[in-house]
Amino acid sequence: MTPLFWLQAITLAFSQIWANKSRACLTALGIIVGVASTTAVIAALEGLKVKVLAEFESVGASKFFVFPDRPDNAPRNMYPWEKILIKTAEVKAIRDECTLIKAVTPITEVGLDVQAGEKIIEGITIGGIWPDWHLVQNRFVQEGRPFSQVDIDSERQVCLINADAIIELNLVANPVGEAILIGGRRFMIIGIVETTQARFFGMNTSSAEIFIPFSVAEKMQERNFFLRVEGLFVSPDASEDGKDEVRFVMRRMRGIAPGDIETFQVAAIDKFIEQFKTLATGITAIAGGIVGISLLVGGIGIMNIMLVSVSERTREIGLRKAVGATPMAILLQFLLEAVTLCVVGGFVGIAVGRLAAFGLTQIPGAQLEQADIPFWAVALSFAFSAFTGVVFGMFPAIKAARLDPIEALRHE
Repeated sequence: MTPLFWLQAITLAFSQIWANKSRACLTALGIIVGVASTTAVIAALEGLKVKVLAEFESVGASKFFVFPDRPDNAPRNMYPWEKILIKTAEVKAIRDECTLIKAVTPITEVGLDVQAGEKIIEGITIGGIWPDWHLVQNRFVQEGRPFSQVDIDSERQVCLINADAIIELNLVANPVGEAILIGGRRFMIIGIVETTQARFFGMNTSSAEIFIPFSVAEKMQERNFFLRVEGLFVSPDASEDGKDEVRFVMRRMRGIAPGDIETFQVAAIDKFIEQFKTLATGITAIAGGIVGISLLVGGIGIMNIMLVSVSERTREIGLRKAVGATPMAILLQFLLEAVTLCVVGGFVGIAVGRLAAFGLTQIPGAQLEQADIPFWAVALSFAFSAFTGVVFGMFPAIKAARLDPIEALRHE
């Protein structure tokens, strides 16, 4: 089959679609909606993924965590939580003995009521930290001063708050030097810390953040309280050796013999980034597949209309066969019509999907500023549209190709 044949076949397909514009538009509507919804969902998920990964990476590729971890299937009486929980002495040993650690801080959280004047926020999560927290989190004080080691050692009742806490507590614009009540105890505000949008830990419905010296938070909790360790290696390249150093110190502090199971977990942030990417890819595939069911519905609509078209053009098919058209030529003609209809619908659907993605970026507070349709989604949409046309157009095309020319010419 020559290029001229294909050109004529495609031209004929467009002419048939144009001759039945209203029916073609309604038929392609299923494909348009399917492609548009699929690409819009993918754009939203991609935008969310970019946002979260940017927040992860903003804290540094050399960040690490230490958590308590009970061995799998271990009896509780052998590994009680009060023995597994991280201790302050262990964090100090990591700080003092690990040469590849740039900064480290224990973090504990306690839910307390906070009051400023007549304004009360109930059950807000208060974070207990060391001064190195600012380096680890890459969040610094904008007004006032950060915690000092003297604040920790002297157990001073001072605190840091973020801008959202100022608003929610109805404080003055610069409340440094003002006092608030935390858990019924008076704390002086000494600094305003940067506000971030992402909160990986904690379940606050409030966006207010308040931090107090770790030594003070220790005294305001139960005897066996949960804390985690966050820190920075001197460089991302030192992460593996750095984790080995931390494990060595932790095993020595806990008296874990060689070959015994560890009761803690050391993980670098790159592990969490890879886990999130894997999770995001799976969610995108599942969501795209669910929304893509509408493409199946659109394909069924294409097949129905093509069957109607074959019935309407039975005499035309008989005439073309009578003058020498082969069954393959007839099959390709109807197949191309179905594919053309689907591809045109896919093109319009992608355009609508792009408009929807742009709309998502304009939603206040949605944090989808990075929402965009990736190239692979565009290519996949076109490919799937063409595939839909082939699959659902094949049966009507075969039916047309198998028509007996004499019976077709007799058709009324």
